[in-house]
Amino acid sequence: MNFLFKDLFGLLGIFQDVYNRIRTILVPPKAYSWQTLIYLSVYSWVLSFFAIGYIQNIIAFFGWLFLIAGTAWYTTDDPLRVPGTFMPVGAVITGFLVSVFAFGNQDNGITSRTIVLWPTISALITAIPEFFEGTGTDSKAQIPKPEVRQRITVLVASCMVLSCWIQFYFVMDNWLKQYPSLLTDDFQRSTFVIRMEDAKKVKVPENGVLILDRLQPIVEAELAGQPWSQVERWLLDAKTQVGKLGQQVIDKNLAKFEEKELWSIEPRVVNTKSGYILDLLSIWEGPTSNPKGYYLKKSCRIEPVAGSITNPNTTASLSNDKSTIAEIECDRISKFIAGAPPAQQ
Repeated sequence: MNFLFKDLFGLLGIFQDVYNRIRTILVPPKAYSWQTLIYLSVYSWVLSFFAIGYIQNIIAFFGWLFLIAGTAWYTTDDPLRVPGTFMPVGAVITGFLVSVFAFGNQDNGITSRTIVLWPTISALITAIPEFFEGTGTDSKAQIPKPEVRQRITVLVASCMVLSCWIQFYFVMDNWLKQYPSLLTDDFQRSTFVIRMEDAKKVKVPENGVLILDRLQPIVEAELAGQPWSQVERWLLDAKTQVGKLGQQVIDKNLAKFEEKELWSIEPRVVNTKSGYILDLLSIWEGPTSNPKGYYLKKSCRIEPVAGSITNPNTTASLSNDKSTIAEIECDRISKFIAGAPPAQQ
């Protein structure tokens, strides 16, 4: 029985200790404390929820100021340093709040600019106290000692370099979203970009393949079942015909990519014993490590056969109109070719 009471009192003592610690954190020891600022920020945000118009923005603005001031005060009471630097962890937290407040988006709060400026703002927050002597209302401005100025310069410069690298990441990410075909290039000699997958494996640009895959059925519909004489006239003007159809395909399927201006469509027509070979080329005109560039090719074999001429105005065939018509068969897979496209004949 004594053992049970002893365990019970010990458990109560643990709860009492936890309660005292929580109470110390939550209950301000005096009115002028960091807890008061945090509570004021929460109170301001609650009030802003019920306000409208510019009043809501003003209340929310002061809520952010109270939160930043309270967080900075709490984290600098007993500062924990970032390993290898004299930057307090509190400055990193406060810098993030300041960055979100000043450069965040109203919808989700965090933007690329928020992340980019976070290290630099944290370094500036770390440096500011070094220019003041004393605490509270007794502080006065001062010029830091030479060794302190050197530490501040190194810290701020290092964080600015880090911000530049983060900005470079977002710039590259945006480029690769707008110009995804750049990912197919060879980055072995690049100082900044590293390909994690097998570098020896040739990666085919998906947008170039997409253009030819969408263009192929349109060309087939233009030529299949048409009179052979009409098809030959079409092939004589293939550059204009294919260029016009290709531009329509690009405008429709690559509308969301900036790289749509860097793709061009050209045909190549070659005579054979049995008919013609029409090569559809999607040519990349953007930056590439290969000085001659690259292109994708899909070949179509066009041959004359005996059959009924399809009436373009109906889905039926004119059974009494026997003539030589065109039959077309295209490759299923596009070929990736490094180098300049062949000259037009």
